[in-house]
Amino acid sequence: MSVRSLEPRSLWSHFADLNAVPRPSKKEEKVIEFMMNFGKNLGLETIKDEIGNVIIKKPGSTGMENKKTVILQSHLDMVHQKNGDTVFDFDRQGISMRVNDDWVDADGTTLGADNGIGVATIMATLSSTDIPHPPLEALFTIDEETGMTGAKEMEGSLFKGEILLNLDTEDDDELSIGCAGGIDTNTAYTCEMISPPDDYSFVQIDIKGLLGGHSGMDIDSGRGNANKWMARILWNISKKSILSLGSFDGGGLRNAIPREAKCTIAVPSTKLNSVKAEFEEQVKVIHTEYKSIEPNILITMTAADKMPKVISERDTTKILNTLCCVPNGVYRMSPDIAGLVETSSSLARVLIENNKFTTQSLQRSSVESTKDEIAMTIRCAFESMGCEVTQTGDYPGWQPNPNSDILVIMEQLYKELYNEDPQVKACHAGLECGILGTHLPNVDMISFGPNIRAAHSPDEKVQISSVQKFWRFYLETLKKIPSK
Repeated sequence: MSVRSLEPRSLWSHFADLNAVPRPSKKEEKVIEFMMNFGKNLGLETIKDEIGNVIIKKPGSTGMENKKTVILQSHLDMVHQKNGDTVFDFDRQGISMRVNDDWVDADGTTLGADNGIGVATIMATLSSTDIPHPPLEALFTIDEETGMTGAKEMEGSLFKGEILLNLDTEDDDELSIGCAGGIDTNTAYTCEMISPPDDYSFVQIDIKGLLGGHSGMDIDSGRGNANKWMARILWNISKKSILSLGSFDGGGLRNAIPREAKCTIAVPSTKLNSVKAEFEEQVKVIHTEYKSIEPNILITMTAADKMPKVISERDTTKILNTLCCVPNGVYRMSPDIAGLVETSSSLARVLIENNKFTTQSLQRSSVESTKDEIAMTIRCAFESMGCEVTQTGDYPGWQPNPNSDILVIMEQLYKELYNEDPQVKACHAGLECGILGTHLPNVDMISFGPNIRAAHSPDEKVQISSVQKFWRFYLETLKKIPSK
């Protein structure tokens, strides 16, 4: 079955059109042009601001001209992740989508439902001739996934809206009214390189098959982090034998939980059997600890070619000690909102290439002071081993407003449509609403969306029946917008 044949057809067709356009973060030129042409071809006022965000404005439909203006907001870029054995060029290829029962996914790559379904929903509204709606200001931001640049640099003066609907939440029974802020920590260290002794053997360790996922929304799920696992295995091996790191390549994007990692190490040939035995023991321990969470773990050790240079034993020890002691996962739960992760950190990327050891991690918190604390903790750990540490991309959280007018309207509407209460939540992801609020301080904001699972990983999928539920709720919400 084709995605375009799904209901609602307009939404899914626009999603298919969007997914045919390469749209990696920081390389949005093609999708910006696509959206500009889309708006202009509809005869609507279409603007590209200085940073590259696209704004399309549409007057209210007949009888709704005097309703409050609504800003519809989603981001154009998508996370680009693929399985290690998938051959795919995100800069040139469109996403290959599949329909599997009640779900749509992609063939070995991320799907782009985050936030493509939101974008397609807005496109379907703008292109419609029969959807009742108030005056609309559609805001399509860029670079949400790698820095929220579009939200940070947007021009608030271009908008008159009083209500903002952010379509970037991933559970169809949730109304999000708050989110975490974040900061990136990047580190670099120049390693001492040596020639390995002639009597050393080289082995490669590979970790594959982890679930991965969104480093905000999924951080409390207990999923494995391939970088931390690799450091743990190597540290335990180092207690049985001298070892030197030759290479390390783990994780991918800053906001995705690392699913894969690989490294090459050099050990004395006389210790090879004990190294293999300790490796097998560590693999057994990890399987035992994670058997109920990570069903597809694959950790292997194979012979590797000799490398002309490896990292000295001293620097290898410093690297492993630091990777093992760096906090990862939930740092603090909210004392005020039950079940909400307040503060976390994710060790997203570890790379040793030639003589350079570099890392990327992302710290998140809904409280600025504890965001500063976890960022300080990560900085101190890496600075203690002599790394150069750079912290960038700092963005604020979105303070929940339980008395929001649009929240009251949508809560009641949800109850009427589905005979149950929605879950009103603050989330641990980095929604753009916190930043948008600095440019639009008097705008009432809320976020919602359909069921999306495994965002930021090649297992990403969106539920068809949930999109239909979300679409109905969205259309009814537009009808309920109050007058000015």
